[in-house]
Amino acid sequence: MNINFFDHTSNNKPALREDVRILDLRWELSPEKRRIALEFELTPFIERPSIEIYISNGRGQKAGALTVIETLDHTISLVVHLRDAEPTDPYTLKAAVYYTSIEQGKRQIVHTKTITFTVA
Repeated sequence: MNINFFDHTSNNKPALREDVRILDLRWELSPEKRRIALEFELTPFIERPSIEIYISNGRGQKAGALTVIETLDHTISLVVHLRDAEPTDPYTLKAAVYYTSIEQGKRQIVHTKTITFTVA
């Protein structure tokens, strides 16, 4: 019995950790302008990466954050809540794909992506 975990007929072969990238990052603002729906697509991977999202407002203050630890999927949909009482444009979203090593106690960032958006 053969069990195929990956589609070896496509060009999307699983990548080594240093080759994992954010292929696509889409966002959509909720009608009340307090939440942002995020959708990521990562390079298919062999080792499970972690993702950190940090959103800062126009004053450079933290407006939202989240961390995904060792994701199983290469496509991810999440919602981030904005902390600002009033919108403070422009917002900057920084996403980092990383791996951690408990033995070394270090974080290896393999890819980052930054987008700027407004909510007003």
